[in-house]
Amino acid sequence: MASVVVLIISGMPAVGKSTAAKALADAFGLRYYCAGDALKELAIQKGYKPSGEDWWETVDGMRFLEERRKNPDFDREVDGRLVQVAKDGNVAITSYTAPWLVNNGIKIWLKASMEVRARRLASRDTMPFERASQIISDRDLENQGIYRNLYGIKFGEDLSVFDFILNTEHLSSENVVEILHTIVKHFT
Repeated sequence: MASVVVLIISGMPAVGKSTAAKALADAFGLRYYCAGDALKELAIQKGYKPSGEDWWETVDGMRFLEERRKNPDFDREVDGRLVQVAKDGNVAITSYTAPWLVNNGIKIWLKASMEVRARRLASRDTMPFERASQIISDRDLENQGIYRNLYGIKFGEDLSVFDFILNTEHLSSENVVEILHTIVKHFT
């Protein structure tokens, strides 16, 4: 393996980014860094007390997200942290924006239909499929708007910055990790 590895995995919500990135980080001895974790670090700096994976759905988490919507500097600060983490190297990053903002690394886009992503979210967070579908739809639209306004990124549409695109629609998480492991091993 090369001395410095930067692996950036992106894709729409609930496509399997974190699962794949964590497994690859373990397999290749990389740090795992999630843009959501950077956003939680920022929330802590702003006086919030995020805890747990579902913190974003709590009253406190929703209040922070509303504050974030009103202040684009939140996302710019998080993205600045992601760029620095990538420069430091030896990391597997999950991020919506890093593939467009970082010049180095292996960039992978994971894709799946909205229906499959909603089923995964419903299963992961034990919620009704209809609620998961609405959450996925809302998050897709919100993310596309935020990153188009901030950087002119056509999130989910312009995939030209990616080295690899993997359709996870009919793959188990183990299959996804196996395929990505082969790719990363070959290019590091």
